[in-house]
Amino acid sequence: MSDVTILLRRLEAGERGATEELLPLVYERLHELARGYMGGERREHTLQPTALIHEAWLRLEREPDSWLSAPTEVDRNAFFGIAARAMRRILVEHARGRSAQKRQGSAERVPLDEALDNLEKPAGSLLQLDAALERLASHDPQLSKLVDLRFFGGLTVVQVADVLNMSVRAVERAWTTARLWLKRELAT
Repeated sequence: MSDVTILLRRLEAGERGATEELLPLVYERLHELARGYMGGERREHTLQPTALIHEAWLRLEREPDSWLSAPTEVDRNAFFGIAARAMRRILVEHARGRSAQKRQGSAERVPLDEALDNLEKPAGSLLQLDAALERLASHDPQLSKLVDLRFFGGLTVVQVADVLNMSVRAVERAWTTARLWLKRELAT
């Protein structure tokens, strides 16, 4: 078991002081995730990767029961998926706020090729992608979680298989299905 997983187990057991030990162990990986997210954003974006990490961390700290009481045990890989999802929510909220400030109020359209041809990088239209992911979650929650872990969490297929307790082949098939579903949704 990794040090991160051990600390997560301590948190699950109610030892809230373990969060202070956890942050230094996960900070670099969280920074990589945040840089990946911010790489797809405009240059003058008001959030920076460090601010994104800190906001996500504060949310995770404020509501540990919401993610520590997951149906399965939270290990290192699952934690990064949860943290990535928190970062995604922050960016979506930020984008919605910016969108509401504009008189038109509509999200910027991005060609589908730019948005989904390479799901390894964040799509230009986070609001459209988020809406599609919300529809996917209502249609198939496990596919939605897989996308969160792969795309937003940056986990490999093997890591996702471990987190979701699936075979690697099943994850590969589900990843293909999710990509096709999202392409279709974003094309409409």
